[in-house]
Amino acid sequence: MWYVYLLESTAAEGERYIGITTDLKRRLVEHNAGKSSHTSKFLPWRIVTYMAFSNQAKAASFERYLKSGSEHTFANKRLW
Repeated sequence: MWYVYLLESTAAEGERYIGITTDLKRRLVEHNAGKSSHTSKFLPWRIVTYMAFSNQAKAASFERYLKSGSEHTFANKRLW
């Protein structure tokens, strides 16, 4: 399975991150261990929402959609 996930910093209000992985638990541990340059400044992180996809291409497409301008409308109303 492929997971598109939305993280929110518990220390820095308003800091959010969207990612994709095949191992959600491992990836959250990596984020909270500071192994991602994009998230290391705002530790710790918590999972707000995640979606599972059986197809990598569909998961990657959904991640790109959430990171696009459309995310502000859809994700802010439905996922955060």
